[in-house]
Amino acid sequence: QVQLAESGGGLVQAGDSLRLSCAASGRTFGSYVMGWFRQAPGKEREFVASITWIGSSTHYADSVKGRFTISRDNAKNTVYLQMNSLKPEDTAVYYCAVRRGSMSSYGSDYAYWGQGTQVTVSS
Repeated sequence: QVQLAESGGGLVQAGDSLRLSCAASGRTFGSYVMGWFRQAPGKEREFVASITWIGSSTHYADSVKGRFTISRDNAKNTVYLQMNSLKPEDTAVYYCAVRRGSMSSYGSDYAYWGQGTQVTVSS
């Protein structure tokens, strides 16, 4: 079993930055992929970014490429999402998730999910 706990959300203004954290526990993560997803009110959940637990492979949604950076600290079992130049359309609940295997941008491929953290960007 894997437990995930997100933190770092909040209310910011357009152009500001936030860093989200996702602390993972419960088992080792050698061949795992960590992903960030988000869901805005009335919209479907969408992929944001993913990173392999070993190595440095990353993947981003086009909507956040160049503004968001995903990273991890293996010693702390924590994945981060640095969000810069935030826009009102980035407002959503952000979730981290984990899957075993290769990179994927499909939420259905991820087996474990956190509870989410709210990010609100005012204009």
